[in-house]
Amino acid sequence: MKKNWVRLNLFYIGKSSKNHQIFRAKQWNNKLEQIIKNSVYNENYDKIGFIKDVFGPIDFPFISIKALPNQKFDPNDKIYTKIN
Repeated sequence: MKKNWVRLNLFYIGKSSKNHQIFRAKQWNNKLEQIIKNSVYNENYDKIGFIKDVFGPIDFPFISIKALPNQKFDPNDKIYTKIN
């Protein structure tokens, strides 16, 4: 099955006590519900972390991203993932 790149339209909230980056989705559809545990990539398609959790309201949920150790994570970068 072919995976498609999707740009996540996110608004940065801040860092959690567990060092996860917390975002709020600006746009959301049901297809994106399957992104939990997916890897996330920057504009250069370098792997920068993975989606730890999606929580909160159904329409515009919060997204927790765990950065990879020793990986530079800029919350202002465009963030991508792959979905089926």
